[in-house]
Amino acid sequence: MGAEIFCARWTPLVLRELLCGSTKFNDIRRGVPRMSPTLLSKRLKELEKAGIIARGPGKTDYMLTPAGEDLRSVVMSLGSWGQRWVDSKLSLRNLDPTLLMWDMRRNLDPKPLPPRRCTVFFHYPDLEGPRRFWWLVIENGGVDLCLVDPGHEVDLRVKSSLRVMTAIWMGYTTVKAEIEAGRLDVDGEPAIARSFDKWLGLSPFAREMKRA
Repeated sequence: MGAEIFCARWTPLVLRELLCGSTKFNDIRRGVPRMSPTLLSKRLKELEKAGIIARGPGKTDYMLTPAGEDLRSVVMSLGSWGQRWVDSKLSLRNLDPTLLMWDMRRNLDPKPLPPRRCTVFFHYPDLEGPRRFWWLVIENGGVDLCLVDPGHEVDLRVKSSLRVMTAIWMGYTTVKAEIEAGRLDVDGEPAIARSFDKWLGLSPFAREMKRA
């Protein structure tokens, strides 16, 4: 019965979003961009029925119950296993800028940045249309992800292929190595550029690369 609940398609990824702090439907969806809204709604109802999640006071938030929180080690262990044992070529085959930028926004560490609003512009020239351009706005300890120009002065411009930035995020390579290879261009305020690899952070599973 446990397998029937946990192993349904997309469920581990939905749980990962909830465990990482997403509570709104649209936020959960941004973390699983290839999942249809209809199927996400269905899975959330199933998890609620199973006692894994519950609705918040306003009925617009989804909260993990103690049973849901108890799945944290299972979900994180699955991610760690995949990071260690799934071929990196396979991991980098199906890339999604929305998922990458959403994860980067969530794990970015503002502490190494100046104590003011900082705007970082990401450009992926290998993509088409609006998916090429993304902005992270860091202010008052919070991080906003923008799909359109927020109108702020840009402090740092980051340009690379989506594959390169994803590989950095997953711990398969480093900022230094990609800059030296000419595959990553970081231009802007020197202090912010120098600390790029510190405030960017990495995927929670990237540490598995250091263990391997």
